[in-house]
Amino acid sequence: MRHHKFSPRADYRLQESQRTKESASLSEKFRELKALTVELAYFSPEGVSRNSQIKYTVNPDHAKSVFRFDCANDECVGGDFDLSETLARAVSARQTTASGEMCCQGWLSKTTIDQVHCHNILRYKLTLGY
Repeated sequence: MRHHKFSPRADYRLQESQRTKESASLSEKFRELKALTVELAYFSPEGVSRNSQIKYTVNPDHAKSVFRFDCANDECVGGDFDLSETLARAVSARQTTASGEMCCQGWLSKTTIDQVHCHNILRYKLTLGY
């Protein structure tokens, strides 16, 4: 049997993973939502250099209503990006697009907890179909 080494980052990710798994699917929570495309771009804290970018189509029957994305900083503790409220507001207003920017409020690394925030940036665009 493997024993997992405890770390603040691993513990946080495990909790968030469990929270996501236990949430309803998008189609259960938002019956009117038929299609969702997500565009994500991760940037350094200064917002100048892009670290990565992804675009994908979400399957509302399988995707979860806790709609979150990991921070691109592999050392970040307690951060990440939760777009659940953003998505809920967009669906409630029947918006066809929602875009914006979020700043990671996690800690830069396990050695900087309670001292230095991560502040990586996520720029997102959600395209919704009803």
